[in-house]
Amino acid sequence: MSGYHQWDQKDHADEWLLFEKNIGEKLSIDEVAVSRDELYTIITNKAAHGGKGALLSIVEGTKCVDIVKVLSHIPENLKQTVKEVTLDMSNAMDAIVRKAFPLATIVVDRFHVQKLVTEAVQEMRLILRREALKNESAEILLAKKEGTILKPYLYENGDTPKQLLARSHYLLFKSETDWTDKQKLRADILFKQFPKIEHAYHISMMLRKWYQTNQTKEQAQISLQKWYDKIEEEKIEQFLVVAQTIKAYEDKILNYFNNRSTNASAESFNAKLKGFRALVRGVQDVKFFLFRVAKLYS
Repeated sequence: MSGYHQWDQKDHADEWLLFEKNIGEKLSIDEVAVSRDELYTIITNKAAHGGKGALLSIVEGTKCVDIVKVLSHIPENLKQTVKEVTLDMSNAMDAIVRKAFPLATIVVDRFHVQKLVTEAVQEMRLILRREALKNESAEILLAKKEGTILKPYLYENGDTPKQLLARSHYLLFKSETDWTDKQKLRADILFKQFPKIEHAYHISMMLRKWYQTNQTKEQAQISLQKWYDKIEEEKIEQFLVVAQTIKAYEDKILNYFNNRSTNASAESFNAKLKGFRALVRGVQDVKFFLFRVAKLYS
């Protein structure tokens, strides 16, 4: 009744699907785990806004040669109509786009760049938290040895050093204007006790503002250099590594300011697939699952 057995892509559905009619000027590419952590590369058309006609192709794996081979079925004149493709900071995805859509501008997604910077701040917090745990354990062992009861040091909001660092996780992701009163107090204590985290936090917020305030690619390039200079000034090890990574992808990151395009549509599409997978209690038959996906989004 579903038409599954008459489906023209059934024979190769668990390896690849292609719907060339859904090609458009702006595409997104990403990978998603369909079943048992088996990755599939998904290419979607932004113009469909995650609805009917969004799915251009699904290919098993992330190997450039396999995906380019599937996309080679698309006529050359159609591939040349693709003007822009957004992706994460994956070299494999970059290679696919370069070979399959040679005329397209590659845009590295801003949220992946911001995530890279935020992770550097969180890495600093976790290092300090491990030190706090170590110190607390040493104090407990000493108290046991001496036959006394340990009275942990408490900050004015009631947190111990270990708790302060653990409970600061979410506030370091957010802008100061979005903090609650409790988060403002916790941040004030955190930054007084650990000035390096404060410096790192402000560097991460600088990059967020960089995306929000710059209007042209030229302006953004000048502002980005100021951000690099700030990192050199602070000499924070985690950010020196991040700055090197961003410099390596700088041209593609700056392409964001051409049309302010992100890979949000791909992430949203992936979330729909994961939700669908959860709804059907997991995927046993990959071919039939992808048939249902194709019915909805091709």
